[in-house]
Amino acid sequence: MKKTWILNFSVFFLHIFTSSKALDVTQYGANGDGVTDDSQAFLKAWEAVCSGTGDGQLIVPAGMTFVLQPLKFQGSCKSTPIVVQILGNMVASSRGNWEGDKDQWILFSDIEGLVVEGNGVINGQGSSWWEHKGSSRPTALKFKSCNNLRLSGLTHVDSAKAHIHINNCNGVSISNLRINAPESSPNTDGIDVAASSNVIIQDCVIATGDDCIAINSGTSNIRVCGIDCGPGHGISIGSLGKDGETASVEDICVQNCNFRGTTNGARIKTWPGGSGYARRITFSGITLDNVENPIIIDQHYNNGGSEKNTDDKSSAVEVSKVVYSNFVGTSKSEYGVDFRCSTAVPCTEIFMKDVRIETPSSGSGQVAQGQCLNVRGVSTLAVPGLECLALSTDMLSSAELPEQTCMLPQPSVQPSTRPMQDPFWVYGSGGKPHRVFDVVLTSFIFVVLYMY
Repeated sequence: MKKTWILNFSVFFLHIFTSSKALDVTQYGANGDGVTDDSQAFLKAWEAVCSGTGDGQLIVPAGMTFVLQPLKFQGSCKSTPIVVQILGNMVASSRGNWEGDKDQWILFSDIEGLVVEGNGVINGQGSSWWEHKGSSRPTALKFKSCNNLRLSGLTHVDSAKAHIHINNCNGVSISNLRINAPESSPNTDGIDVAASSNVIIQDCVIATGDDCIAINSGTSNIRVCGIDCGPGHGISIGSLGKDGETASVEDICVQNCNFRGTTNGARIKTWPGGSGYARRITFSGITLDNVENPIIIDQHYNNGGSEKNTDDKSSAVEVSKVVYSNFVGTSKSEYGVDFRCSTAVPCTEIFMKDVRIETPSSGSGQVAQGQCLNVRGVSTLAVPGLECLALSTDMLSSAELPEQTCMLPQPSVQPSTRPMQDPFWVYGSGGKPHRVFDVVLTSFIFVVLYMY
């Protein structure tokens, strides 16, 4: 009798403490069979978790494929943070079956403390769109006005256009992503950042048909590190200043990145006729492997090319305080450094040090050449050397400042989330969270049963 009472009591507490409140999209009718449109089920699940059901956690389960039309996950939400665990496959409808918005496929907007993580796959089904290059094509995953955002662990493939777009967000951490699209796929940027601040992008492998990472206007305090880029168009600041835009980009650090077979490495690109600035930018610790334009500033950018006519318009985005340090590797072309700046607004305080770029065509390690137009700055221990960059003690001190700022510890942008940071949470099968306390309690119950 005593043993039966203890058993019932133990089962009762086990049920109370180990039951997970996390919501699963299949609870709301998602089939995950790779054929059925599961869009409405996802929206219902989001409505529930955003309203406070499910302890702020939503799971896309492993081993299933969910076909989805364009989705908008809108805040603000009662639960903070919101944790979306993607463990299965999310697949966009093909162009022929597309319904609704062509700006983006999946949009998260106005959500504080959002976490999107997991080992699942986000497949944009872009091949049906790429041949229609001139028409509207959707970005696969967009975050708008989502402060304290974390995105990690996922694989992103074959977006119709850009894979990930960050807009008007403050405090963003992006890490451990794999982004893949064919080298020939048009405009398939890996990660685009615009109008955002305090962003860290780290430890990602990106291979696309366009920029691996593009940092656009309105951005500040952006740190990019540990990126393996290629194929693709490199890591770009811009393009900036299109249609007379007034651009602002500052305090950008790109560190410890590899470029493999890319068309560009470290690139800054601005349109003639723009205004504003791109300043305090550092590229450091860069490895190059057969990169066509390893270091390039182009103030004559024109939709993927450079204006052949270098007669400047009266204005340009001012490029200044740019540091290139610790570059090593090979250039596919004869030019390892190419600075093409505006006559009206020259590039100033451009600093190169510890740079050695060779051409792969010569077994003896023939160094690449450099060319420059309307550039002022400093060069030390840099190959190729540039006549426009002369050693100047006064300029040296000011040009070092951006790199020193870059090396300082960055402000923490990690959102406070229970599943990733609180030691009282662990994950069980299917990605459902359980508290460590629950595990301890379960063990205790088994011990009690064994004793009796």
